[in-house]
Amino acid sequence: MALQLRQSLSLNQQLIMTPQLQQAIKLLQLSRLELLETITQEMETNPMLEEQPSDETDDEKVPEEGGEQSDEIIPEVTVKENTSEEVDWEIYLSEYNTGFSESSYDKRDVPSFENFTSEKTNLHSHLMWQLNLSDLNDARKEIGINIIGNLNDDGYLKISVGELSIITGHAREEVAEILSLIQKFDPVGIAARDTRECLLIQAEFHDLSGTLVERIIIDHMDKLENKKYDLIARSLSIPLQDVLSAISIISNFEPKPGRKYHDDDDTIYISPDIYVFKIGDDYEIALNEDGLPKLRINSYYREMLSCKNSFKDDTKEYIQDKLKSAVWLIKSIHQRQRTIYRVTESIIRFQRNFFDNGIASLKPLVLRDVANDIQMHESTISRVTTNKYVHTPQGIFELKYFFNSAINSFDGESVASESVKEHIKKIIKSEKKDKPYSDQDIAYILKMSNINVARRTVAKYRETLRILPSRKRKNIY
Repeated sequence: MALQLRQSLSLNQQLIMTPQLQQAIKLLQLSRLELLETITQEMETNPMLEEQPSDETDDEKVPEEGGEQSDEIIPEVTVKENTSEEVDWEIYLSEYNTGFSESSYDKRDVPSFENFTSEKTNLHSHLMWQLNLSDLNDARKEIGINIIGNLNDDGYLKISVGELSIITGHAREEVAEILSLIQKFDPVGIAARDTRECLLIQAEFHDLSGTLVERIIIDHMDKLENKKYDLIARSLSIPLQDVLSAISIISNFEPKPGRKYHDDDDTIYISPDIYVFKIGDDYEIALNEDGLPKLRINSYYREMLSCKNSFKDDTKEYIQDKLKSAVWLIKSIHQRQRTIYRVTESIIRFQRNFFDNGIASLKPLVLRDVANDIQMHESTISRVTTNKYVHTPQGIFELKYFFNSAINSFDGESVASESVKEHIKKIIKSEKKDKPYSDQDIAYILKMSNINVARRTVAKYRETLRILPSRKRKNIY
């Protein structure tokens, strides 16, 4: 069989992601802060872009991509220099000399105490301050530095004494001695290796060594965690009331001594991308443009392009490429803002009951519903709703929050999963502390409210909400 070479023609279609389309998709999924950072970087690298002052109106039109540049020459702007001929130099010099007098200079140079802000002390610096106040030589202080450096955010030592001995090159006994010293630092219970040791350190600090409190912590820690107080009383052969009295003391101990120094407790401020206001019986949508620079094409370079044969071909090509990039960026930002507006408008149509009545009235919604409503692809809706926040009369929510699965009710209607979670939170909040509801009880109460969920579904939502089971929520003292 002979081998032959042949040529043939075929037609096919394929999708190609152009750089412009990739940039538009990237801008669509950026958060507000990331968009601001991207715009700033583009303004630094692209001379064709400039920020329009807020007091100017944007009368210029963005040139179409690939279109011919206008031959119209922008009139030259001249600045007339005006100087005042009549200046009272005597008053000027007197104010100048008075301004730099010793007394007034000191007043202006020293800031007021109201301008000082306190810096939040973290756990490491607080312990290092106490270590530096201790009467230790440099070698022993080095051991303390290594111990403090190996504490986690909760204040627990996550390394053994043997490992510290190898790292520092000191004997295990000396390392254990410095560890015992640091465990007496503030906050009480710091540098413990587990919860039992942390609670024992606090019990010793409160002069409770050898008491029932210490016995419970040493021998019945597992029962204490599960609130099996009756088993503790039976094991120790003592009245239940004595156990409850000891438990009331232990409950005031701090199982995570470093918790109050967490940076996670700082308030996180969110700048919403869009606002929804209720005006009368209707809702108005407003994009948040505060802080976002309003871009326009630099007039100087547009004038250069309008002057033909004024520069070399490679220079003109460079400017035209930058112009195309700038025009596409401006269009992509405008398209991003319009898409966010349309998606929010569609969400309001689907979730009108939420905006009127709150989270309990949230309805099931999927990306396909909004995509079909505004004639866009689901992937576009997903990108738009990621890391975008909306300010509503019910609070600030991520746009993703409005999309959730459906739970069937007895009358055939569907209930949103977030709405079910809100019902569970309200049920647990209203329960008696000495007799909390079990997951089965919560499922029964929900059925009384026409919400059909199983016990395991209640357990799953409860764990999602980080709510303890009924046994650990029970308070009997």
